[in-house]
Amino acid sequence: MPHQSPLIALLAIGFGMAFVFGAIANRLKLSPLLGYLFAGVLIGPSTPGFVADEGLAQEVADVGVILLMFGVGLHFSPRDLLSVRAVAVPMTLLTTSLMIAMGMVLALILGWGMEAGVVFGLALSVASTVVSLRNLQDRRLIQTERGKLTVGWLVVEDLAMVLAMVLLPTWAQIRSETGNGDTLTVLEMQDIGLAVGLTLGKVALFALIMLVAGKRVVPWILHRVVHMGSRELFRLCVLAIALGVAYAASQLFGISVALGALFAGLIMAESQLSQQAANETLPLRDAFAVLFFVSVGMLFDPRVLLGNPWPLLASVAAIVVFRSVLSIGLLRAFGQSREAAGTVTAARAQIGEFSFILAGVGMQLNLIPEEARNAILGGAIISIVLNPLVFALLERGAKKKEAVAAEAARADVPTPEPKRAVLIGYGRVGSLIGKALDEAGATYSVIEDRPDVIEGLLARGVAAVQGNGISRESMLAAGADKADLVFVTVPDGFEAGGIVELARELNPGVKVYARAHSDAEVEHLRTLGADLIVSGEQEIADAMIDKATAFIPKRVVARA
Repeated sequence: MPHQSPLIALLAIGFGMAFVFGAIANRLKLSPLLGYLFAGVLIGPSTPGFVADEGLAQEVADVGVILLMFGVGLHFSPRDLLSVRAVAVPMTLLTTSLMIAMGMVLALILGWGMEAGVVFGLALSVASTVVSLRNLQDRRLIQTERGKLTVGWLVVEDLAMVLAMVLLPTWAQIRSETGNGDTLTVLEMQDIGLAVGLTLGKVALFALIMLVAGKRVVPWILHRVVHMGSRELFRLCVLAIALGVAYAASQLFGISVALGALFAGLIMAESQLSQQAANETLPLRDAFAVLFFVSVGMLFDPRVLLGNPWPLLASVAAIVVFRSVLSIGLLRAFGQSREAAGTVTAARAQIGEFSFILAGVGMQLNLIPEEARNAILGGAIISIVLNPLVFALLERGAKKKEAVAAEAARADVPTPEPKRAVLIGYGRVGSLIGKALDEAGATYSVIEDRPDVIEGLLARGVAAVQGNGISRESMLAAGADKADLVFVTVPDGFEAGGIVELARELNPGVKVYARAHSDAEVEHLRTLGADLIVSGEQEIADAMIDKATAFIPKRVVARA
């Protein structure tokens, strides 16, 4: 019997259109995020045709934010956060203060008033955690020093925004009682101080509970569940912990669900099963992250571009230009390298979910006009669209520097053999291959994203390029266009397929050896042109059968 379901309609049409336009963007060598945003605009209330349920879309997108932040916590230990606090905390305070000042100037010019300027500046000062992390993950930078600094800054910034959202209602009430112009009394100042202290106390109490009790309880639960032998129950347990902690943080402590999920991931990272937990939740994280971008696109009204575009243009300039210049200058002043400053700035050159929340709170409290909210939403959309371009511009210098360093390193490597290889990935598999190449005296170069590994390789005289094998610049810097053999050791089948395809494009005559984890990945890599594909499952089975001669007849062993 046919029936109407807003959720099914949202998922079916949202995923379908996101796939279509994401694929188109990918074919045009653009980020699929642009396609997801465009799909959201098309199913939003400002364009004709099907209109998805905005409230429902936002709730579904919130789940994506929770799962993404949980995944970050799984790969980001509290030690990593503490290691960047000397930069992240003062950078947050400085950039937020300067953006508020700039927001107040723009608001006065546009006739919005001082209070609107404070909210406007706050909304333009906070980067989208979802967008930033997706950019870092796509470039495999989460575990690098630059990635850790970016994540640390995002966490501190989110904490600051939670504090701001608690203070805004108190501020609005005080300003309304004082006539929006009178000097605050000592009692009113005490109220503000009490609100700040209460908020910080709640965050500290939640963090203490998670670090003391959660650090013991969560790993214990995971180990109990994994011994049940059910992968389905383990996956369910991980999701229950992530969503449950996030919900509890919001309901009991007044903390955002995103920060609650981050703490859940940080605690689960203490378990030896953290990698398995990350793998089990990855497909769901990706799916809901797509819906987040679709929901952002639904908020944008294209008619703003035709009506009064100046507030929107001012917002975009403040986010992309002013904040980027400010970020690079401050990071360099704090002793960060040009490459680190470029990556961190590019990852944060946009605004997102917290900006939307602040805009909504400002509207509810009558602190900002609707024109300001539209400027914030439009600035978020356009800054996210422009973010890949900002990344390309700010990282161009870093890539050139890496290419020069790699070329110099290759020039210093002795060449006992005329043939050369490129090794993509220097993890457990790649390092074993590298050891064998060293013993054979072969000439090879390595592409790896971890800076500590790169430093070790360069110290040994191995030509090494910090980057991703999916990047044309990294492949050219490593000499893939002139290599005789390319080893693709990255564990992700889709990423490996892109690397194989790129290697074939750069060097049609090269031999490409790749690894796979399933028959589907084997077929995928073979279709894209891999010459040799080694499947882990098959190799393990062959080794076991070869050793089991006491139980398996020789003819079976030979046939295997």
